[in-house]
Amino acid sequence: MTPGLDHVPPLILASGSAARRQILTGAGVPFLVHPANIDEKVLKEDLLAKGQPPIAIAPALARAKALARSKQTPGLVIGADQTLDLDGTLFNKAATMAEAEASLRLLRGKTHQLHSATALALSGQLVWQEVVSASLTMRDFSDQFLSRYLEQQGPAILSCVGGYQLEAHGVQLFEQIDGDYFTILGLPLSGLLAQLRQYGILDQ
Repeated sequence: MTPGLDHVPPLILASGSAARRQILTGAGVPFLVHPANIDEKVLKEDLLAKGQPPIAIAPALARAKALARSKQTPGLVIGADQTLDLDGTLFNKAATMAEAEASLRLLRGKTHQLHSATALALSGQLVWQEVVSASLTMRDFSDQFLSRYLEQQGPAILSCVGGYQLEAHGVQLFEQIDGDYFTILGLPLSGLLAQLRQYGILDQ
């Protein structure tokens, strides 16, 4: 137990991500969901305007989420975010299927990075953070494959930066993946679980 805590604080996930909820549930972590009320788009644009690279934007957004919720809600708060980085260029989620197709064409045959950041806040103060990266290389798939993939997956891929879900058919897009599975899904677990044990939320 972290010094100064005489009880186990509730754990709050400051994210509406279904994937992150599933990861924590699957790992047996007890938590409540209270998404942070921040304008991610404005914050991201401000960071880009200041020249921040994708690997710095992910932890900045994770911190902002954790701190915003922690200032409003008692308990230990998890903030998380993920950025897709192709040679220093930040990719956002596609708004349309046409944008998703364009993104996949840009990523085809190239290696990109996913930077997944996690932050913990308590009583309005940041108490821990980390960013973990994975490298993914898309194969040089055919236009025919891409058309079929987009038709089969439909608008569901618009919820995923890069236009793929590795836990679903998106895995067929890749020829090599280097990195932790949970990092790719957007919530690295090893460091987070170690912190939750320190706070008594999980057994030592």
